[in-house]
Amino acid sequence: MILQFGKRMLTEPDKRLLWKFAYNFGYKGMRSVQKYKKRLKQGVHFPPFLFISIINSCQLRCQGCWVDVESPREMIDLDQMNRIINDAKAHGNSYFGILGGEPFMHPQLIQILEAHPDCYFQIFTNGQMITEHLASELRRVGNATPLISIEGGEIVSDERRGRLNVLNRTLAGLENCRKHKLIVGVATSVCQTNYDLVSEKWLRRLIDMGVHYAWFHTYRVVGPKPAAELALTPDQVVNIRRFIVEMRAKLPIAIVDAYWDDKGEALCPMATGVSHHIGPSGAVEPCPIIQFAKENVSDERGIFDVMSNSAFLKDFRETAAKTTRGCIVLERPDIVAKLVLKHNATDTTQRGTALAEMQALESRTSQHLPGREIPEEQWMYRFAKKHWFFGFGAYT
Repeated sequence: MILQFGKRMLTEPDKRLLWKFAYNFGYKGMRSVQKYKKRLKQGVHFPPFLFISIINSCQLRCQGCWVDVESPREMIDLDQMNRIINDAKAHGNSYFGILGGEPFMHPQLIQILEAHPDCYFQIFTNGQMITEHLASELRRVGNATPLISIEGGEIVSDERRGRLNVLNRTLAGLENCRKHKLIVGVATSVCQTNYDLVSEKWLRRLIDMGVHYAWFHTYRVVGPKPAAELALTPDQVVNIRRFIVEMRAKLPIAIVDAYWDDKGEALCPMATGVSHHIGPSGAVEPCPIIQFAKENVSDERGIFDVMSNSAFLKDFRETAAKTTRGCIVLERPDIVAKLVLKHNATDTTQRGTALAEMQALESRTSQHLPGREIPEEQWMYRFAKKHWFFGFGAYT
């Protein structure tokens, strides 16, 4: 499997893009985690990875979406992004997740990538705006990987995404990425209507389409229309974890997950402090689905000082870690609401109903299922998770 995957990576993507990925994301990413661990020993919490929703606009209307995609446009402009990224780089960061809305609706996205050739960006996208020209621009810039969301077959995709002909348009964007030799991934928010995509057949199809990595994440019941009927059962979550572990040892495609450590124990990236989120209004939030904040990137102190000195983020991390190894939003939305009220945090949505939405949620299971842990089998994933993506003492 490793040799086959290595052959794919050496022959399919543009060599310059592969070098950017290996150095900016691989080597420098590992170094940023090491710096994070050193900061932790000094009691300083600043995440090695930042996830930034640069715009709220989107052309789709997905079930369970928590972003105000139909509201007036909010976005973080080029100057603000440069300020955020430069401050983070000064403290060792090199990887940034770019979210939306639909990030490619941001008129300055390519300029943002160009301004930071020493960084690596993962762009979470529905793929429909990736024309041949845009794919060629991404190849020219060289420091970004599109992570394209696919939510099922034609019927399910249209239902989940709220538009017609969604799958074909997304696959056209994916093909443009392949033509221009980009490193590209496919993400799926797994729920009741697309659970059948969790299959070896689907992964083999992705490989045939030139996809280099896949990301299966479980559906989060949040937002103004949470669609609780789409939530997975505990058995289904365990099956997804087992599938990921087995396929990692079998197929020449990387499989990403952010919710389990090398021993198969659940973790939350927010609770461990490995990542926080910046919303399209500049709000500094614990994670993308917790739309409350006390701070904003407009603060003149800079993002390092803002995040490392935030009592709000600190309380969220510590309370979440004491409460569960899973998702506190799913398991204990009541505690999330109490923390918001305790800190008098601002609702960062334009709809202004996030607290009422949180208070209306019912408690449900997440990835934390004690006694049903499935450890990593493949040595490379096990080693990487043990050293660069684990609990960081949050649960001790």
